[in-house]
Amino acid sequence: MGKIEQNKKIKMESLLNTAFTLFTSKGFQNTSISDIVKNAGVAKGTFYLYFTDKYDIRNKLIAHKATSLFYDAYASLCTRPDIVSFEEQLIYMTDYIIERLNTDKSLLNFIAKHLSWGIFRNSLISFHDSNNHNAYELFNDLLRQSGLAFRAPEIMIYMIIELTSGTIYNPILYGQPVPLDQIKPHLYDAIRSQIRRHIIAQQEHP
Repeated sequence: MGKIEQNKKIKMESLLNTAFTLFTSKGFQNTSISDIVKNAGVAKGTFYLYFTDKYDIRNKLIAHKATSLFYDAYASLCTRPDIVSFEEQLIYMTDYIIERLNTDKSLLNFIAKHLSWGIFRNSLISFHDSNNHNAYELFNDLLRQSGLAFRAPEIMIYMIIELTSGTIYNPILYGQPVPLDQIKPHLYDAIRSQIRRHIIAQQEHP
């Protein structure tokens, strides 16, 4: 990466990090573009080199945060060669993400309030890791490596994401209706049920 590209990346990350701090401390509605550029130490014109408006930086920030969680969960899974079934791999990654959100409640609040399936799906496709892989490709790799054929896999992952996000919010923030450690076994049983419901058959390998 050249010096110019590196400087652009640094400025963009500074704007994203500053926006996240302000959105989670002041609230999205109470944060202006002027607030973001002032705290990031850049000119307002620089903001518009990367983002069209406040909603655009919010959506890109959500995509960035959500995708980073997925990559970190996948990287952690790669250190566990003993977890071989697709079902347990997905449970492991889900648990990793939940525990990260449990330790960073401001991130949970931000994502839960603003994340939509459209933003999340676009983030899976658009954001690439250091090896130029996107999260959607990594998920499809897990599907292929499972040796299973799935009915409507995108619907399956949508249902699991909605189920997980809707289940963990209150237990993490308020301990209701039960603490997180008590709700997780029920959540994981429901995720396993979703996976099994979408399995068509074991694939035959030559």
